[in-house]
Amino acid sequence: MIDSHMEQDKCKSASEYIEKAVKFYTGYLACESSCLKNYLPIILTSAVETIVKNSENRISRNLLKLAVEVGATTHMQAAAYQIDEETLHQLRAMCVNEVRKINGVIHYEDAVKFQQR
Repeated sequence: MIDSHMEQDKCKSASEYIEKAVKFYTGYLACESSCLKNYLPIILTSAVETIVKNSENRISRNLLKLAVEVGATTHMQAAAYQIDEETLHQLRAMCVNEVRKINGVIHYEDAVKFQQR
């Protein structure tokens, strides 16, 4: 058994394989102790918190990039189109209502159809 699994585990010798097996089995036995049952949730919580924090950071960076692009697009449109303040307020109110109604999922095709009406 050792010879057939030694290569699979990338062990250089049978004694290295046996050492790993003993450490694994010792860890397995330790998992059944009440001490580890109290310790394991702390480790899992810490790991999950790290994953969530990394995801938050990635999302925040992407939202910042998106906000910059939206800002640039908004300024280009403001420079290209001369829209009076009343029309702007009506447009903003319409967009707020639309986003609430569709739960934030905006499709470009739907906006084009609406504008062509």
